[in-house]
Amino acid sequence: MPVLLAMDFQQGIAGRPEFAPTLANAVRAVDAARAAGIPVMFARVAFRPGYPEVSAGHPIFGRLRDAGDTMTQDQPATQIHPDLAPRPTEPVITKRRVSAFAGSDLDVLLRAAAADHLILAGISTSGVVLSTLRQAADLDYRLTVLADACADTDEEVHRVLTEKIFPRQAEVTTTDAWIKG
Repeated sequence: MPVLLAMDFQQGIAGRPEFAPTLANAVRAVDAARAAGIPVMFARVAFRPGYPEVSAGHPIFGRLRDAGDTMTQDQPATQIHPDLAPRPTEPVITKRRVSAFAGSDLDVLLRAAAADHLILAGISTSGVVLSTLRQAADLDYRLTVLADACADTDEEVHRVLTEKIFPRQAEVTTTDAWIKG
């Protein structure tokens, strides 16, 4: 059973103007999955107030302790972007690290859905997509990456990952090609 996993399409990330084309492609992918009866799951990164999950020395999240509550789980910035509007039956996974598997119940949800194939979309390619892809491959999921429904702040890193690294473990395609397939 395939599952579309839309990762970190939350307002504080996907709402940035440079990610508008990626968000539009993710919306088309989610709409197509829903129309085809493919389950959709969303992952977002968020923390409890006070960031008890984050050690001060964490290289990515450590600075959040000094940034106020912007990345806590109830803040608008951590909610799924309204253009994607998860349905009540579509799980929203809250993760506490870069990978959608780390610190979340994603694995339990995928097993319950009898998933064996993940279709990945997300921001950022070098963050959540890379980390989730590697872990999912180790868990023996078949993988598809929607390259144009992924983005990174560094376009060259995105290109290298989608053209050279990801094809070793996943089919890499475009949203249009996936929808037609």
